[in-house]
Amino acid sequence: MVLTIRAILWVALIIIISLELIIGILGNVFIALVNIIDWVKRGKISAVDKTYMALAISRTAFVLSLTTGFLVSLLDPASLEMRTMVRLLTISWMVTNHFSVWFATCLSIFYFLKLANFSNSIFLALKWKVTKVVSVTLVVSLIILFMNIIVINIFTERLQVNILQNCSTSNNLKVYGLFLFISTVFTLIPFTVSLTMFLLLIFSLWRHLKNMRHSATGSRDVSTVAHIKGLQTVVTFLLLYTAFVISLLSQSLNINIQHTNLFSHFLRSIGVAFPTSHSCVLILGNSKLRQASLSMILWLRCKYKHIDNWGP
Repeated sequence: MVLTIRAILWVALIIIISLELIIGILGNVFIALVNIIDWVKRGKISAVDKTYMALAISRTAFVLSLTTGFLVSLLDPASLEMRTMVRLLTISWMVTNHFSVWFATCLSIFYFLKLANFSNSIFLALKWKVTKVVSVTLVVSLIILFMNIIVINIFTERLQVNILQNCSTSNNLKVYGLFLFISTVFTLIPFTVSLTMFLLLIFSLWRHLKNMRHSATGSRDVSTVAHIKGLQTVVTFLLLYTAFVISLLSQSLNINIQHTNLFSHFLRSIGVAFPTSHSCVLILGNSKLRQASLSMILWLRCKYKHIDNWGP
């Protein structure tokens, strides 16, 4: 009976993770294609749409990296050529995860600078040069990525040495857990930036509502609606991001007791929800993407009816 329940849970988790990975790939490919097609038609593309497109491409690569890691985790590590496999998976996961979270952070910066309203001269200067601010942010992220690669390479080499020297599985897992912990620490940097943008955006909305009450204006003007929509997008991102960080921390702190067991894949399913669900949120929160998705659904519905009418 216990084995049956365990087997059912295993199957359920594998199905959930598989669906998350499929939805993540389809959602991000859809975002990238919509923006690429719009770019080709118009001959130009805005900085925000460029960020959406870059985020979708990086997320697609990240989900593919997660898919590979998930498939590898189902195999017996002892039967693999671990030296090359560990290095490739580690670097691909780290790089794609880095760009995924940093491009999402750039979107938070866009929302903040476009929607917030402060009279501070520094803020106004940044608001007028939002594209340059995002560009500088990406340059800084590349420096952080370089540092991350150096640190991770040190511990990856240690892991490979342990494997080649036939060290115990416990030692290998400790090194892998340390890798996850370091990756989480580096991931907290863009998370802190996004959280700061969110708090400042809330403060801006509070000041805006306060000024409206003093001037006896209606409570739902265009600026208020824009603030709320921006906050909804950023809040959803932060909640999913928090779940992702907690998933990484949990895996790194409990690496010795969970490795490839049921709890391990449960934590992975939480982590996979971040790039998957956020792509759906972006589609629903962006008017162009939402309209394109509705058009595609209508086209598929008409196509299905056309095929059905030609059926026996």
